Amino acid sequence: MEDLEELYQEIILSHNRSPHNEGRLDPRTGEAEGFNPLCGDQLTVHVREGGDGRLDAVRFTGQGCAISRASASIMTQAVQALPRAEVDRRIAEALEMLTGREEPEIDLDKLGELAALAGVRQFPARIKCATLAWHALAAALKGRDRVTTEEG
Repeated sequence: MEDLEELYQEIILSHNRSPHNEGRLDPRTGEAEGFNPLCGDQLTVHVREGGDGRLDAVRFTGQGCAISRASASIMTQAVQALPRAEVDRRIAEALEMLTGREEPEIDLDKLGELAALAGVRQFPARIKCATLAWHALAAALKGRDRVTTEEG
């Protein structure tokens, strides 16, 4: 178990140091700013949906703690090039894993680096940091331009 926690920490630190898909996206079909008023994290998620119903590209910009930046980086990799229905399912699964009442069953083969975010559940004050990018992605795909962790 200790080895798994060390792995989770290393994945989060790695994504914070060298985030994937960070930067503006042009052209884009949507974007939404996400704000966590509890700690001041602010991320904007940029999306481009293709004519085939897939999420062609997703990127993020902004400032935040290591957990919010790592979550955004991991999220961009987890949803890139997926059909919209699958993206919506991944968002729901990630939010359930982070905020659900039941302890999640972690399938490393299925979740990959996304499993690292499950470790955040041990720190309730940081859960909103981890969900911020996911809420912003959902908002961008629904045509909303702003969301906070207080409204989801």
